[in-house]
Amino acid sequence: MKEIIIYTDYVCPFCLIAEKIVKDVIKEKDISIQWKPFELRPFPIPTLKVEDNYLPSIWEKSVYPMAKQNNIQIKLPSISPQPRTSKAFEALIFAQNYDLGDEFSATVLSAFFQKNLDIGDFDVLSNIGAQIGLDKEILKKSLENNTFKEAHQKALEQTQKDNITVVPTIIIGEDRCEGVPSQWWIAQALEKLS
Repeated sequence: MKEIIIYTDYVCPFCLIAEKIVKDVIKEKDISIQWKPFELRPFPIPTLKVEDNYLPSIWEKSVYPMAKQNNIQIKLPSISPQPRTSKAFEALIFAQNYDLGDEFSATVLSAFFQKNLDIGDFDVLSNIGAQIGLDKEILKKSLENNTFKEAHQKALEQTQKDNITVVPTIIIGEDRCEGVPSQWWIAQALEKLS
């Protein structure tokens, strides 16, 4: 089976845009998506605040125009400061254990950028898990007990080995795109895997 690897941070709007573009190219094809974590602002680096100028400025200049061009509904979340994503990535590992990593990542990105939900909150993450068929209570307990904290740290260490510095970073076979890919790039990279 062909595979697309997407390094992401769930607070990066370009990751939602990239996810939609990838899905448009691969719809109804037997291609798996493997999501991997890259925290843009790991603890103790402060996360961004909506009331500061940076977020509204980058959204007006880049995010909204790119989303409009790709017909994607997206809105700057009002949650401030932005949530940390370490627990969401621990929940991703939980979901991947049930082969639901792609569904989980897509739902988390949508929850934050389309529904304005706090994806750092255990209840929100547990509800997202339940939406895609995971056991809500077991997921919440795993977050409370740090069950996947060590696995998440190992995944972050892998990003250094893979020389990941930006998200999204998309890897298809030997091809690598840093930033939002075009449909043409995805199709060409997948063609090389044949």
